[in-house]
Amino acid sequence: MTLFWIICALLLATALLFVVLPLWRGTGKGNRVQHDAANLEIFRDQIAEMDADLRNGLLTPELYGQGKDELQARLLEEVTAPEGNGNLALGNPHKVMAIGLAVLLSLAAGGLYWKTGNRDALLPQVEGGSAEGFGTVRSETALKALQDKLAKNPQDADSLLVLARSYMELERYADAAKAYDKLTQLVPNEAQPWAEFADALAMASGQSLAGHPTLLLDKALQLDPNNLKALALSGSAAMGRGDYPAAIRYWEGVLKQVPKDSEDAKMIASGIQQARDFMARSKSGKPMAAQPTPVVEEKKPAAAGSERITGTVTLSAALAGKAMPNDMLFVLARAAEGPRVPLAVVRVQVKDLPLQFTLDDSMAMSPQTKLSSFDKVVVIARVSRSGNALPQPGDLQGMSAILKPGSSGVKLSIDSIVK
Repeated sequence: MTLFWIICALLLATALLFVVLPLWRGTGKGNRVQHDAANLEIFRDQIAEMDADLRNGLLTPELYGQGKDELQARLLEEVTAPEGNGNLALGNPHKVMAIGLAVLLSLAAGGLYWKTGNRDALLPQVEGGSAEGFGTVRSETALKALQDKLAKNPQDADSLLVLARSYMELERYADAAKAYDKLTQLVPNEAQPWAEFADALAMASGQSLAGHPTLLLDKALQLDPNNLKALALSGSAAMGRGDYPAAIRYWEGVLKQVPKDSEDAKMIASGIQQARDFMARSKSGKPMAAQPTPVVEEKKPAAAGSERITGTVTLSAALAGKAMPNDMLFVLARAAEGPRVPLAVVRVQVKDLPLQFTLDDSMAMSPQTKLSSFDKVVVIARVSRSGNALPQPGDLQGMSAILKPGSSGVKLSIDSIVK
């Protein structure tokens, strides 16, 4: 940032030279010359009048000589007077104007930039972005530079946050958990790092939020009861352990904060409804009418892996220019009818396209919402510039027709933009 201000000062000084220098050097001298020329012209006129008076007998030779001597003395005093006699304002007002313009222009330029400019434009930038204002780095060179920076200053919480999120993007979940562990020691009173720590630890532990991740989420909610990530993950953790009332409570807290009619709201509402269905089923001690027992019984003996869906994802030529190689690509399956929560998810990058994918129960986000639990599903491929699994306007997306678990050879083209 210091270099930025030095460059600004040099540019401002160069601009001021074109405005101030003529006033300081040229205009002042020209004014003095004009002043002296005017005095000489007045002297000539007065001498001419005295010559005429002498010829007409109005002045005696003695008076003529005396008057001429006085005029010459006065002219000499005017012409040889110093330009500055200690009073700059009276001696050369143009120099005063030059100084005033230099000060005013400098203050105006600095004030305007401070008010409307981007003061952080030349700070080290990171790729991507996030709602919390910190992005991620994805190249090995940038990651190494960030690690070196933290080695010199381990107390730099902002850089540590970027490093932790970068590890998450690169699916280095164990490294991310270690970074978040250090971060929560530096900023123990911030809820977001605790929630992200829980997410990283869960991913490093086989996508399970049980145990330590749940304790981290409790800490985050203790600091901020309205933290969206902590509420969402706590709802998933509650679903995983069968605490459906808690899942409903957490997700209702999320629903109050997301825009109505958004994809987020629809997904959360579906999760809440599913939790209510499971809660009603557990209370009744038998399957609900909407989920006949025969269907469930048919699935129990199914061989492991029979729910697996395989296929290929490609990016249409029309949208190829709108995706960067390091953008995140999510391939997920969700129920065609019912909850919109993902049943199985694969996360890669655009540079991995064309992609041969496999979705199965091992990729489920919750034991209660698995691919094998539904008869009809759709597969979605979404390119996310923000790295967020939830759809955002501007994301690129492709969707399959309705499929049955166990389908193979699915061909999926990313050919539309999320509105």
